[in-house]
Amino acid sequence: MSDDLVVLVNPNKVYPPIAPYALDVLTTSLEHAGFAVDVVDLTFRRDEWDIALKEYFAEREPLLVGVTVRNTDTVYAYEQRPFVNEHKEIIDAIKQLTEAPIVGGGIGFSTMPFALVDYFGIDFGVKGPGEHTLCELATALRAGRSNEAAAGAVPGILHNKGGGRVVRTLPDHLVLSTDTAPGNAAEDRESGRYESRAWQAETAAAYRRHSEVPDRVDNLAYYRSGGLGSILTKNGCVYRCTHCVEPDAKGTRFARRDVSAVVDEMESLTDQGIHDLHTTDSEFNLAINNSKQVLREIAARKHRDPGSSLHRLRLWVYCQPAPFDAEFAELLAEAGCVGVNVGADHVRADLLHRWKVTDRGGTYYTFADTENLVELCKANGMATMVEALFGMPGETLGTMADCIDRFMALDATVTGFSLGLRLFPYTELGISLAEECDGVRSAPGLQSNNATEPIVLTPLRNCSGPVEYERQFMFDENGDFRLVSYFSPDLPEDPETIGSPSGRWYRSLQFLWDYVPESELYRVMLPTVAGISNHDNNYADNPFLTSLVGLGYTGAFWAHWRERESIMAAAKDVGLLAEAHA
Repeated sequence: MSDDLVVLVNPNKVYPPIAPYALDVLTTSLEHAGFAVDVVDLTFRRDEWDIALKEYFAEREPLLVGVTVRNTDTVYAYEQRPFVNEHKEIIDAIKQLTEAPIVGGGIGFSTMPFALVDYFGIDFGVKGPGEHTLCELATALRAGRSNEAAAGAVPGILHNKGGGRVVRTLPDHLVLSTDTAPGNAAEDRESGRYESRAWQAETAAAYRRHSEVPDRVDNLAYYRSGGLGSILTKNGCVYRCTHCVEPDAKGTRFARRDVSAVVDEMESLTDQGIHDLHTTDSEFNLAINNSKQVLREIAARKHRDPGSSLHRLRLWVYCQPAPFDAEFAELLAEAGCVGVNVGADHVRADLLHRWKVTDRGGTYYTFADTENLVELCKANGMATMVEALFGMPGETLGTMADCIDRFMALDATVTGFSLGLRLFPYTELGISLAEECDGVRSAPGLQSNNATEPIVLTPLRNCSGPVEYERQFMFDENGDFRLVSYFSPDLPEDPETIGSPSGRWYRSLQFLWDYVPESELYRVMLPTVAGISNHDNNYADNPFLTSLVGLGYTGAFWAHWRERESIMAAAKDVGLLAEAHA
């Protein structure tokens, strides 16, 4: 066994491929701590992943194996396609090839980490950023400690005790946010809910990004195959939007990265020929002063050095409607931003005030802020995609129509409407629906395509622990997949659909397709299912997206949406479309 080799595995098979940024982050920290690191990236060998693993482990016996889980499933309420079964198959194969302990992590993993440690049958898990935690775990194992002793020495680590029992080593410096409900502290400390997690993130160093380097993430290959690179300026989120996993999975406080380190990393990527970079922050404009500093630093370097590769930067950002002022828009444009994707979600104050909220429960934007953002982006030459999420509690046909009318009037570059919500254990909506069910009844709106019985959720306090609590959002009592989603029961569905645990909200979906004028569909993204549309608007293995990258397009896919028909025709002419459908 190599006493200093840590192997990081990317099991993601989804195309177009998305670079496993987390593995670059972890590699940077592990190397700094004195460990040798190899990355085994299975994305580009997805059809022969088993051969790739056998080839690698035939000559190596590492100290520790880390597996990243970016997504547990498509997170699309109409498709409900799991990925963790494929990940488990890969993990099971790794277990046959090495005796090294295995640790899981990643943003998807962190949405239900206790259940996934148990499901995968792995030794350890990390909820949230893993830079420091993984180094401490590897250090403990290198010192010769047993798995049990190593787990006890690493704050925040999840340890598989076997028999469905996964425990967490409580950090001594645990900080709970001030809105923890009285009486729930013990549950929160056990599961890790409401934690800051800023202490888990590396904020000072520039993460090392590589291209065409053996045993590393090949960022240029991902750019050529997926059209985008990625950059993180901060971790965590201080807001409490009731549908969102990120405050729990990433942490409830911002961990702001050093501004120079961020821009050093961006310049490293543009030096490598990766010119389209998309922010991976929860939202780029939250903690806006820090974001402005990043943009000023990009602009300053461009002004100082006419030969800097940052002049070729095309920046794409996720934003909330507010804060977003004229100065911010001008700084974005000066830095090289070409597109802003805004998660406005709705126009109705009566819905937003109980949904898109701060940690104190107040709303932080109105539809006027969305209008302001679109206007400022237009004035500064930046494209916009405005997204709405339909189906939250209180949604009706009338509220959907109101939102469509007002969003379409914005004349954003592209407007996207989605319907239905994939539920996760530690979102505010997931928690409240578990409370409503209370382990004895179903709640209106709960749905899963695979459900054979009414969906009855049990609150964490009444479960044997986090494993049991988290599992019910992904599996039924027999262990079969049952991805739980939510649709507003006030939508115009027939009673049979609303009353069935596997009912499909097709009538509401058909309304969207009928309500948007056919002449406007070229600039609108709508949910799709077979029989309603010939389009496929899911991300995973999407024919339009795979056609885009096959034809050499780069940047956010939505920026090319208006030319969708001509792009698909071109792809068909050169044989790419048939390949995408294969």
